[in-house]
Amino acid sequence: MALMFACKTDKRKVVQKPTDSLVVETNLQSAYPKDVLKVFVAHGGLDSWKSFKTLEFTIPKTDAPENQTIALKSRKDKITMPKASMGFDGSEVWLLDEGASYSGDAIFYHNLMFYFFAMPFVLADDGIVYSETEPLEFEGKSYPGIRISYNSGIGTSPKDEYFMHYNAETFQMQWLGYTVTYRSGEVSDNVKWIRYNDWANVEGIQLPQSITWHAYEGRVIGEPKNTVVFEDVSLSISAKPEDHYAKPEKAKFVN
Repeated sequence: MALMFACKTDKRKVVQKPTDSLVVETNLQSAYPKDVLKVFVAHGGLDSWKSFKTLEFTIPKTDAPENQTIALKSRKDKITMPKASMGFDGSEVWLLDEGASYSGDAIFYHNLMFYFFAMPFVLADDGIVYSETEPLEFEGKSYPGIRISYNSGIGTSPKDEYFMHYNAETFQMQWLGYTVTYRSGEVSDNVKWIRYNDWANVEGIQLPQSITWHAYEGRVIGEPKNTVVFEDVSLSISAKPEDHYAKPEKAKFVN
């Protein structure tokens, strides 16, 4: 059985060892386990991340490159592709697809890549429960980890689980395990694995330049299968106009 991490208010400095280059943050709320805080600090700091209002990136594809814009406070979003676009206006998901070219599920997809891209900071969201998990072994190296689950009623798939594994010396995130319960509503023990080993500094925040899905058998990691690349990444302290995320006139809300 996983053990819950104790949480309480703690305004002491978080001292990072052995990596002296990590930024020391003060006045953090210890709703986060100390090792989770160390991962946030290794990636630029949760306070710094929270100072930004807009995130943008492009996923290059041969047929339909995607530009994604996310309002980091409200989590409104917009994805534009050559033949279609979709977004979340704060209440509902919309899809503009006059040529019927999009065959996916807009409700599932509109913020999917944002969550993978914005690791580890999305693991500071409200409604998260942190617990222990065994280290992940890969190529002779052991990566400590944190199990993330959600309180009931959080998001569209509250039964999803994540497993964040990090470098024991630098606290940089290295692996993400995750389950998918969307639509089924049933707890899953099929954990998929993504490797994070390609980071870039964007406004002082470490964000992935690419992430790679691997073959797996349980917790035994196999060969790389698929890589998603992120380009034209930007973080801004300015917010987009509200109508940037609004449903276009010819778009339809998705049920």
